[in-house]
Amino acid sequence: MSTLTLSADDFADAVLARGIVLVDFWSAARAACRALTPVLEAAAQRHPDVVFARVDADAEPDLPAAVGVRSIPTLMVFRDGVLVFAEPGVLPGDSLELLISTVRALDMPAVRELFPGR
Repeated sequence: MSTLTLSADDFADAVLARGIVLVDFWSAARAACRALTPVLEAAAQRHPDVVFARVDADAEPDLPAAVGVRSIPTLMVFRDGVLVFAEPGVLPGDSLELLISTVRALDMPAVRELFPGR
C-alpha cells in the first residue's frame, strides 16, 4: 500500500475511518523525519490493511498545531476514529511492529467505555 498525503481538507475524514490509521507528521528538513520514512514504508508493505498517511508540516503548517502536535516528527495512531497513540520522535522498526500489534489487539468497546465521547 502506498502512503497517503493528508491536508487540512482530508485529515478528519482519513482519521475518522474504520480500521487503523497511522499518521506521520514530518518535514523534509529534519533528519529524524528522513530516518523514520523507511521504517514506515517497510511497515506499510507488511501491513496492507493499515492506512499509512503523512502530513507535511512545511506544506500544512496549521494542521499539526490544530491537532496538538508540538514536535516533528510525531506519529499518531487512530483506531476506528479514536486517537490511541501520539508520540514525537523516531520509532525503530521493532517498536513500530509492537505498536501496530498492540493497536490491533485493543478492545475498542472497552476503550470507548473508558473514554466516553471518543
